[in-house]
Amino acid sequence: MGPGARPDRIVQRGRAKAYRPLPAERRRAILADGLAAYERGDFFLAHELLEPAWMGASDLAERDLYQGLIKLAAAFVHDVRGNPVGVRKNLVGARDRLADAGKAGRAAGLDLERIVEAIASRLALPPDQAVAPVPIARITPPGG
Repeated sequence: MGPGARPDRIVQRGRAKAYRPLPAERRRAILADGLAAYERGDFFLAHELLEPAWMGASDLAERDLYQGLIKLAAAFVHDVRGNPVGVRKNLVGARDRLADAGKAGRAAGLDLERIVEAIASRLALPPDQAVAPVPIARITPPGG
């Protein structure tokens, strides 16, 4: 650790962020629960469920994965509330973080390229146009 570094912080995207270590199996369970809530349309719950996994990961790509999914869920919380500025801001953040999450997304079985493309398509629409939430694309295993 460098000067001024704290064991409860990780520098992510140039900023010190909370770090509360969680075992990998717990983070995977949180991810499954968060994705299930998102896919049911319970975006606020998805956001809340995923936050401990984000704070519990030390790998920066894995943190980008969780934070991107948190921002994706937050975008649709804002959509439900009729806040197009909040939708756009969170979709941009989700796109940027998920685009950087590469290996962590593959390890989680998510097709981040398709998710990022779906976010970009949503961002290209007029802000007042109603659309369905961005689907969570999965990687299809060989033979699956």
